[in-house]
Amino acid sequence: MLTIRLTRKGKKNQPFFRVVVIDKRRTASGGRAVEDLGYVDPLTKKRNFKKDRILYWISKGAKPSATIHNYLVSEKIIDAKKIKLTNISKKKSAEIAAASASAKAIADKPVAAPVEAKPAEEAKPAA
Repeated sequence: MLTIRLTRKGKKNQPFFRVVVIDKRRTASGGRAVEDLGYVDPLTKKRNFKKDRILYWISKGAKPSATIHNYLVSEKIIDAKKIKLTNISKKKSAEIAAASASAKAIADKPVAAPVEAKPAEEAKPAA
């Protein structure tokens, strides 16, 4: 399966990334890419993408990585929502899932008809 992702180039402490189409099984650090589709320079914030070639590869079934997907959305090459990239611990994700499941269970319960309160027994008048 083909994927569109970043490959790191550049020197130590001077990262530079190429956007490439590559077989998903190849290592992230290297391997021969099918095609070079652009670059990202995080130090100068410069980005350049070949829009027509990216759209071509996506139409052929290549899947962009989450980071590339977000770059393509911000450059308006594709029309979609960004993917949240922050890592959540397993414990925190379990708590969120449990909370959402309980909230859904509460929302799915049928609402019972309100029970009318009976008036308290009238106090006997003192004689």
